[in-house]
Amino acid sequence: MFATSTLRKAVLISLYGGAAMATLAPAAVYAQSAAGEGASQMQTVNVVGSRRATSSTTDTVVPVDVIPMSKAAEQGAQFDLAQSLTYISPSFNSTRQTGADGADLVDSAALRGLGSDQTLVLVNGKRRHTTALVNLFGARNRGNTGTDMNAIPLLAIKDVQVLRDGAAAQYGSDAIAGVMDIGLKKSLGCEAVAGYSQYSEGDGKNYMASAYCGVALAGGVVGITGEYVDRGRSNRADAGNPRIIGDTKAQNQTLYVNGDVPTIPGGKFYFTAGAQTRDASSAAWARGGVGSDDIPSRNSAAMYPNGFVPFIDGAIDDRYATVGHKSKVGEWTADLSQTYGYNRMMYNINNTLNASIANADLIKGGKGVSASSFDAGGFSFRQLTTNADFSRYYDHILQGLNVAFGAEYRSEQYKIFAGEPGSYIDADGVGFGGNAGSQGFPGFQPGDRTNAKRHSSAAYLDLELDVSDRVKLQGALRHERYSDFGSTTTGKLAGSLRVTPDLLLRGSASTGFRAPSLQQVYFSSTFTDFISGVPTDVVLAPNGGPVANAAGIPKLKEEKSTSYTLGTTWSPNSAMSVTADFYDIKIKDRIVLSGRFNADNYPSLAERLAKLGVGEAQFFVNSVDTQTRGLDLTASHKATLAGNKLTTFLAMNFSKTEVTGIHAPASLKGYEDVLLSERERLFIEQGGPRRKATLGFDYVAGPVETDFKIIHFGPQTLGTFSGTAAGVPNAKYEAKTSADLSLTYSISKNTKVTFGGANIFNVKPTRQNPDETDNGFKYDSVQFGLNGASYFGRLWVKF
Repeated sequence: MFATSTLRKAVLISLYGGAAMATLAPAAVYAQSAAGEGASQMQTVNVVGSRRATSSTTDTVVPVDVIPMSKAAEQGAQFDLAQSLTYISPSFNSTRQTGADGADLVDSAALRGLGSDQTLVLVNGKRRHTTALVNLFGARNRGNTGTDMNAIPLLAIKDVQVLRDGAAAQYGSDAIAGVMDIGLKKSLGCEAVAGYSQYSEGDGKNYMASAYCGVALAGGVVGITGEYVDRGRSNRADAGNPRIIGDTKAQNQTLYVNGDVPTIPGGKFYFTAGAQTRDASSAAWARGGVGSDDIPSRNSAAMYPNGFVPFIDGAIDDRYATVGHKSKVGEWTADLSQTYGYNRMMYNINNTLNASIANADLIKGGKGVSASSFDAGGFSFRQLTTNADFSRYYDHILQGLNVAFGAEYRSEQYKIFAGEPGSYIDADGVGFGGNAGSQGFPGFQPGDRTNAKRHSSAAYLDLELDVSDRVKLQGALRHERYSDFGSTTTGKLAGSLRVTPDLLLRGSASTGFRAPSLQQVYFSSTFTDFISGVPTDVVLAPNGGPVANAAGIPKLKEEKSTSYTLGTTWSPNSAMSVTADFYDIKIKDRIVLSGRFNADNYPSLAERLAKLGVGEAQFFVNSVDTQTRGLDLTASHKATLAGNKLTTFLAMNFSKTEVTGIHAPASLKGYEDVLLSERERLFIEQGGPRRKATLGFDYVAGPVETDFKIIHFGPQTLGTFSGTAAGVPNAKYEAKTSADLSLTYSISKNTKVTFGGANIFNVKPTRQNPDETDNGFKYDSVQFGLNGASYFGRLWVKF
């Protein structure tokens, strides 16, 4: 009587994959079956947040969104995963940055208004590595590392499952806000997509070509995806302004392989491998020409008499691989796997100069010339993860009990590579007025070189019990030990009650943690500022180093969290479905990047730093407590209009993050306003919009499909450089609503052509004082970006 309708779930899940976006329907599970699997193969249901391996579908006790990606890959206006999900999932945010150095080259992404490193990303259920980059600038995810979602081509992805619940007790570090599991295709057949887009202002031209082919191999299936994307630069700077503000220029070349083959009866060997190379170029702040204050401090009249814009060019190399074997050992399912992840970013600064070299040349009687290109060094991050997972389903214990346990071993390595000397040296050495290092991005110095390693081990127990047809319970316990900061234990309890056949209540309570990333612990960057003509060394000091120790900065430790959710799902019939989930996430000892400490704001510290040859310093420190409360709401409806199919969906997220406490180390007591300024506090609290909603209509009439979406972004308030203490109000970004429209014509069942536009009404953020924004433009990269309307076309062919 109280069993959930599998057909109803299939209808709800398929809405976006086959027509509209009702991907956020409350369908709890998504059954995967690979074409070509033999009858002897295990038929399992793969659901993020559950380790149950049975052949039946069940409701999960926490909110799980299943987002099929076929329509986004075939017909979508966006050509990458992060931007596609931004316009699908209301709790997901990813905004392209501009004027934010390395953050311009890799789009950060996050759930529920928290940081990008507080969402765990999996690929086919296995942990994916983060980037080597730690975001230091930009309006989003400052001080965070994160996962590069755009390193995986859209056409390779079958679905994305989003677990909107704390899950550190199940998956380990980083799963405070939730978990995203990217499921890759392994189906027979071939398809290809070609796409083109550009902004209405005529720039930002994008070219995309992608192809997937699934072939039978030894009784299994192997899917191969190749993709090439060429994204052009856009520029929204005002006329006469030499700056370049907009999308970075990028070329991506990506190859992914995913598949499995049967081995022993009831067993299979599975594998995934992917690699992407990305050549990206971001424009730094412009330097002025003759007559400006930038000569001679940041420019040379001989080289750039009319000023120049330095380009921060990044060569990004991303690799990922998993091999494993899944089999039956008696009544138990055993899954043994090894995962490898690697990300490297190397900087080359072009159209630049080292002003100190140019001025030293002048002092020596030369023309005042420097090299115009420098290798500025870079960094890399490598992660190796070994998993052993075991599960068994007992169908005779009440209505069914699933027992899972396992262990994980993970090793990580983080490196910083120094640049060539010209990218960082002070050549004149006398403060003649020429800043040291390459303009736009000074190179990493020999003292910044890092080769840091650590390892961790974990063990977990996970129980899922069907008490009755109405009541389901889940419990998890996990213990992890890290070589660098110690151990932690987390737990989770969750349950659901089916009140009626149509109404389900669910809730959870959990503790979680996030280990400080190696990037946060060991990142080091030293550069020179000229203050009143005097060279001043500024260091972003690594944790545990002499500068951080002199400042009394304690050793970084894990962030700890408590998370509560309470929700309901209502499915009165097979055509309609509604979910609502409240959440409350408290994070203690959150890691933030401090402000700069110097002689003006902390004289006694400055004296100690001066003995180390440092004029200003900033640090990563566990110093903030936050609380995030919110509501996720989804609704979908499928109907017939004029004899044709109309699918309507609504997805909304309301979220509010507040800093509830600042804990200054003993050495910094009384300097909390420097440790966390109002501006930095607002980046934490309102880096993403506090509400977001998508209302979509998909209408299919014969071979023609019309897709219309209205996307609402709530208001944001960001801080200014001067601050309210100086009488400068905060930057208030009003709520904005944009719309996307596309038209798809099916030439045949295997060929579709799509034309459409995104942000078709050319909506842009609220104008601000450019002297007070983070990127020095009239608005920051907030809400939905700053480029305005775009238009696109796609051709999809299956063969």
